[in-house]
Amino acid sequence: MPAEPSGPRPAAFPVQRLAGIGDEAATGLTGQLAALGRLGWPGLELRTVDGVPMADLGQDRVREIAGRLRAAGVRTVALASRIGNWARPITAPFAADLAELDTLTDQCARLDCRYIRVMSYPNDGLPEADWGHRAVDRVARLTARAERAGLTLLHENCAGWAGADPGRMLRLVRETGSPALRLLFDTGNGLAHGYDARDLLRRIAPYVAHVHVKDGIAEAGEVTYTLPGDGRARVADCLRLLLDSGYAGAFSLEPHLAVRPHEGLRATGGAADLFVRAGQRLRALLDADEPAPAPTGAAR
Repeated sequence: MPAEPSGPRPAAFPVQRLAGIGDEAATGLTGQLAALGRLGWPGLELRTVDGVPMADLGQDRVREIAGRLRAAGVRTVALASRIGNWARPITAPFAADLAELDTLTDQCARLDCRYIRVMSYPNDGLPEADWGHRAVDRVARLTARAERAGLTLLHENCAGWAGADPGRMLRLVRETGSPALRLLFDTGNGLAHGYDARDLLRRIAPYVAHVHVKDGIAEAGEVTYTLPGDGRARVADCLRLLLDSGYAGAFSLEPHLAVRPHEGLRATGGAADLFVRAGQRLRALLDADEPAPAPTGAAR
């Protein structure tokens, strides 16, 4: 018989820190919870339910959702809002964002959640300096409101003034000057926005409080999304850097294999199976004591 390997085996990654954006697996809450159940994960990030953004759901529906999550033993790790996102440029009425934040604040209390994802407003023809001033001002005002409610806004490296520039992300955090604003790092967003995710992460890691995980291959301006570790986003390297830097938050799966809201793609057919495969791969990467092998290609 072969000899048993010597030395300590790597410990399994704590399942309590694993979560997923539910509508990447299914449009309805039943399907979202079923996909999490297949993975054995206890964390759900809510973006839409039945295709309806969280802030557009009525109070009775949110109460029902909260009750079902409690019954299933699932916690809400974050609410993914539309505040400052790709559909709300800097010239859009700010009142819509303030109203959405107020609604989500009430939902956070019911869902026992403290994090709300935001972005920092795409430009709409303004000079760079004016765009930056307005974006920082808006985020600062939103942050002040969140701080009064005991919540934390998570700025994602995605759409907006500070979406792809680590210097701007740090400026946003520092000029806002509040612990109620922290950063959300998405491993795969650099593919669409043209930067190396790990290089960006090295600069912002101390301020990262939440992580999204996706991977893919960018060619000729198009991104094909893959299982985590199979693409070119250096996912394994990013995960290792985060853990080595002391990151203690959740890893929330957002694979984009079947669902891409900015392209109008919603979960259908085999979306849950793809979500579960991506979740299994993420768990394997986190459990591993070595980085994943070199990229091999796209998952279909």
